[in-house]
Amino acid sequence: MENTIIDADAVLRRAAWRLVPLIMAMYIAAFLNRVNVSFAALTMNQDLGLSPEAYGWGTGIFFLGYLLFEVPSNLIMEKVGARLWLSRIMVTWAVVSMAFALVQGPITFFLLRFMLGVAEAGFYPGILLYFTYWFPAATRARILAIFCMGIPASNILGAPLSGWLLGVEGYGFKGWQWMYLLEGVPTLLLGLYVLRGLPDNPRKASFLSAREKEVVMARLAAEETPQVHGFGEMMKDWRVWALIIPDFAIVFGIYALGFWMPQMVKAMGYTIHETSLIVMIPYVASLAILWGIGVSSDRTGKRSLHFVLSALIAAAGFAIAGIGGNAAIVILGFCLASGGVYSGLATFWSVPPLFLGGTAAAGAFALINSVANLSGFVGPGMMGWLLQITGSYRAGLWMCVVAPLVAAISMQLLAGSVQRK
Repeated sequence: MENTIIDADAVLRRAAWRLVPLIMAMYIAAFLNRVNVSFAALTMNQDLGLSPEAYGWGTGIFFLGYLLFEVPSNLIMEKVGARLWLSRIMVTWAVVSMAFALVQGPITFFLLRFMLGVAEAGFYPGILLYFTYWFPAATRARILAIFCMGIPASNILGAPLSGWLLGVEGYGFKGWQWMYLLEGVPTLLLGLYVLRGLPDNPRKASFLSAREKEVVMARLAAEETPQVHGFGEMMKDWRVWALIIPDFAIVFGIYALGFWMPQMVKAMGYTIHETSLIVMIPYVASLAILWGIGVSSDRTGKRSLHFVLSALIAAAGFAIAGIGGNAAIVILGFCLASGGVYSGLATFWSVPPLFLGGTAAAGAFALINSVANLSGFVGPGMMGWLLQITGSYRAGLWMCVVAPLVAAISMQLLAGSVQRK
């Protein structure tokens, strides 16, 4: 038995090295195509005549399309397999993202943001479901932390790239149009590669022997059975609906910060090039916080506690940025805020599998994610509205202090109910 456990751990580590870098690359591409609008806005908004409020609500329309198609998409993936469905998602959103180069005004901007949400619907919860096919709960927070590193990594890579592309012009296209076109190409190619490089589950993994497949499946089967399995049963479980609150509140900060941070930094007097470099700093810092909390969550098994800690770090970061004083203090605040919201996102998704499995997990991942991601509509829109009526980003930052505090309080209240019995 001991040898089997040792073998299982070794096989799972090999599977992680094989699968997680590919999935992280997929997520980097996803988030880059979702938030590169924040850099395009530095010049695009003036070209298209977008006010701060129109830009804020326009970026958030993405999440309305996301909401409508998230649950059906995840249920389809469970039927047809991850390889085919995730490839389809990536190819379609790459095409829509590249089409932003043809935007002519607010209406086409709003329409394409909505279509981008429709195209990408099901990707994030599909990956969460995919991880349950491969990795036991005891190691999943660490895997999720690596996966969620794709968000700051996409900004670390995308910030200087987007800043550089904004200065490229030619063949009738401005810099922001070239940015959309060229940043969509890697996503398209990666989506096609997924058809070949991503096995649906351990049973279909060509890099595992028949014996290794048996070992992985036995390791997963040995886990304690979740309480809720059926889709209908999941829809009736109050805990699923209640978990939308902390997820909504933590995601609020992710998109309020992600869609507006470049403009906030530029407003401090920096050039576009300087802005693209400074924006990298909070995302680099967030990687350390994200990894540290993920490892600690796995070692202690205290999933809810680590989410609460992450949310409090985020609230502190937004408060420091809101107080301001000088650029260094604001950037420090952004570092803590970024680390808190991203580690909160990673630790949050280790909570639902504590009581959900099978079709219930597939449906719940999509339901929670799609409804909670409406905060990606509300957060950026409120930031733009507050900027327009106050002339300052400070009110928006203080609004972002409240959201992670709500996340922390709501998760603390739910902690006892979501633990495995």
